[in-house]
Amino acid sequence: MTETPHLSNAPEGANEPDWADRMEQSVLDSALERAPRLGWNARLVRDACAANGLSDGDQELLLPNGPRDLAALLWRRHDAEALAELGDPAGLKIRERIARALETRLEVAMAHPEAEKRAAGFMALPTNADLALSLTWATADGLWRWAGDTATDWNHYSKRTILSGILIPAMTLRLFNGRDASDAFVAARIENVMTFEKWKAGKDFDAPVRKITEMLSRLRYPQRT
Repeated sequence: MTETPHLSNAPEGANEPDWADRMEQSVLDSALERAPRLGWNARLVRDACAANGLSDGDQELLLPNGPRDLAALLWRRHDAEALAELGDPAGLKIRERIARALETRLEVAMAHPEAEKRAAGFMALPTNADLALSLTWATADGLWRWAGDTATDWNHYSKRTILSGILIPAMTLRLFNGRDASDAFVAARIENVMTFEKWKAGKDFDAPVRKITEMLSRLRYPQRT
């Protein structure tokens, strides 16, 4: 949240610019302790907010979308932790960068595995597909940027689409089947990514657009004979 909401009966210090951010993280910490028992739902949000002295009105202002907001907070916390832990990619080949990025992102989510399972189950609901997709895309974008990707053409989107398609199943495998299963899956998918990148290297995907542009130009400005 970028602005501190005007909360009723807010605790001392609530007018500080970063109060809402700090309170969100405190509520999330409380939720992680309770999620294995309560699940990821509205009750969890209410219990975690109450543990931090927030009223129902305060909760509505801080987390208007309830468990969806809470799930987004957890996901973005993991993104931030992963990027902070990754360090400088200099000296690593692109394959190694992507492997390290994925491994680190998966690892930071294992700090609270049981709570993470509840959050993953919540995110898997059809009603939350939009949230899951947007968060996964943002993660893929952050990891590719860390890896040094500066593409602005269609490669920008293809790379993030591919990495997004790896993240979710890899996370699911890590949570429910263990590290060996997720590592094997990631290794195989990275091989697919590298094969795809090699194939793309010899292709000129802008050629059809150029041809159409040239054709339209000739129609508009025919050559004189």
